[in-house]
Amino acid sequence: MTSSKSPTLAARIEHWPIAGRFTISRGAKTEAVTVVAQVSHGGHTGRGECVPYPRYGETPEATLAAILAMREAVGRGLGRRALQAAMPPCAARNALDCALFDLEAKASGRRAWDLLGRASPHACITAYTISLGTPETMAAATAKAAHRKLLKIKLGGDGDGARIAAVRWAAPQSELIVDANEAWTTANLEQNLAECAKAGVTLVEQPLPAGQDGALSRIKRPLPVCADESVHDRASLKGLRERYDAVNIKLDKTGGLTEALAMADAAQAQGFEIMIGCMVATSLAMAPAMLLAQQARFVDLDGPLLLARDREGGLRYDGSLVYPPDAALWG
Repeated sequence: MTSSKSPTLAARIEHWPIAGRFTISRGAKTEAVTVVAQVSHGGHTGRGECVPYPRYGETPEATLAAILAMREAVGRGLGRRALQAAMPPCAARNALDCALFDLEAKASGRRAWDLLGRASPHACITAYTISLGTPETMAAATAKAAHRKLLKIKLGGDGDGARIAAVRWAAPQSELIVDANEAWTTANLEQNLAECAKAGVTLVEQPLPAGQDGALSRIKRPLPVCADESVHDRASLKGLRERYDAVNIKLDKTGGLTEALAMADAAQAQGFEIMIGCMVATSLAMAPAMLLAQQARFVDLDGPLLLARDREGGLRYDGSLVYPPDAALWG
């Protein structure tokens, strides 16, 4: 039983239209569906946002239910550390973890990074994503974004050599990173990697399906390869070093900022480069990841740039620069 002075938990599903269509190898969508958790106590409210991902069997409805199932525990004073054992790594835990972080910061009058004893975050360059399409449509989209310093190119398997060549032609000065979203096979792996290397790509993300990526340890990789679907939290780092050079840390995979920060430190200690990534979501989901961006070689926090509109008081984007959040947004 909780008293009126106990913390209270609320959550809701939100729908955010995407500007046009966002297309990867697994399909296309025209809206981002997010789940927001709110924990209130002592006149302060902390918020966290997550994106349930069908790739991992998550739905908005199940994620909402998982968050609300923690009401009693939150009312009894559940903290971030206890949360790590109370819920498995998932989108639901991410929203709640970030909400507890935000509440702690607002209640103390200090910023989240000060509570952690970390340096204040600074503005950093974020990637901007080019959706999967024909070489012609991707080149046209790339030409409009060619002023950006870092572009993330979604590829999809057959014909990817022509796609990346068209993109490079359209953006000769931009740094390019590629995300295949598990769409390549052992039959086209080396050819596609060679085409990417020829185009001056800096990094290739998750070329093969998770659990079927052993071929990466048996070839000479011409450029760094990053794990995404193959890595989730610290426990999943084991054995990846032979196959991957970098890991993409996403708060929805780690189950929140608490585990993500620990994972980043563990990954760097094992020699991995760090990429901080996101799902298509609002600035509320990006804001906690700005703490991780400070130690990342690659930052991909362009979710709000892909939306038709962001939430009010969102992050400040100035071209390719993304700035740390104001306290009113998060942390």
